[in-house]
Amino acid sequence: MKVCIVVGTRPEIIKMSPVIRECEKRKLNYMLIHTGQHYSYNMDKIFFDDLEIKEPKYELDIGKKYSTDCSQTGEMIKGIEKILTKEKPDVVLVEGDTNSVLAGAIASVKLHIKIGHVEAGLRSFDRNMPEEINRILTDHCSDLIFAPTKISKQNLLNEGISKKKIFVTGNTIVDAVHQNLKIAKKKSKIMSDLGTGDEYALLTVHRQENVDAKQQFSNIIQALKKIDLPIIFPIHPRSRKMAKRFKLYNKLKNVVRLIEPVGYLNFLNLLSNARLVLTDSGGIQEEACILNTPCLTLRDNTERPETIEAGANYLVGTKPGVIVKMVNKILNNSEFEKKMRNARNPFGDGRSGERIIQMVIQELR
Repeated sequence: MKVCIVVGTRPEIIKMSPVIRECEKRKLNYMLIHTGQHYSYNMDKIFFDDLEIKEPKYELDIGKKYSTDCSQTGEMIKGIEKILTKEKPDVVLVEGDTNSVLAGAIASVKLHIKIGHVEAGLRSFDRNMPEEINRILTDHCSDLIFAPTKISKQNLLNEGISKKKIFVTGNTIVDAVHQNLKIAKKKSKIMSDLGTGDEYALLTVHRQENVDAKQQFSNIIQALKKIDLPIIFPIHPRSRKMAKRFKLYNKLKNVVRLIEPVGYLNFLNLLSNARLVLTDSGGIQEEACILNTPCLTLRDNTERPETIEAGANYLVGTKPGVIVKMVNKILNNSEFEKKMRNARNPFGDGRSGERIIQMVIQELR
């Protein structure tokens, strides 16, 4: 059996790392394709180093040349098709909801190669988000559909996908956090380098609906001004570019401590030690829940409702008053903060990678 794994961004590399480790453990014949959707060292290569997984056999470097969703996806399909035609894998595994995921799925289905979708069935029910389109189309292309929770399984069933294709596996992010947190505590020096202690908020913001809209971005900065806590922001290249374009960059750096994007081990340390995290990332909602760090999501919806139900995460949107009110509630109400920190992890036991590869082997026999 020959397995092909397609990745293109930081979250995919992290969440596929337990699957890759399981392939290594079982001595499977597998290869990696990297589309290059994220293409800087800090956004990409450092994660292969941190996670100690081998570098891809093929790199397409699409992100350097193409910036729109359509151009990226189209070029990725062409590049992946050539590789799959040459390599002839039995199954292609993709993870999540990026352009790379959709491209991998479309190229595979057109070549009649089986597709396994890791972290399937997530829905924000907001089709203005490009990620929502990507995940829906990928789910409906796939032969092996690995849903992380019962909620995601029900979303798939509601769309008419056969239950025979769906396997509830838990989320590989739990595996990744458990496998790497101890390493991060030993190897990462970011806490001493920053000298920040544990009284800080961590910020991540990069989604198009927040940073590509001047008013939304400006609202977030207005809220940050009113938060009585140091804020550390490992700034995403997209966020930096748009802040400069909108002439918001100086305002931003006056209210937060800007640092360059960090590797996974450093990020785990930052997140696990933070008083709270403000984010628009889906994956960080999960990681914060697993690490018992209170999370406030700068969006009006989420494809991770499990974190809301658990009490680990609250949707605050981008209205400054709402954001500041919820931050102050965490900082000034110890019982509320304790309740958030004691929320139960709804994403599984850390053996998702093992289950996924076992299902692949069984289904392809």
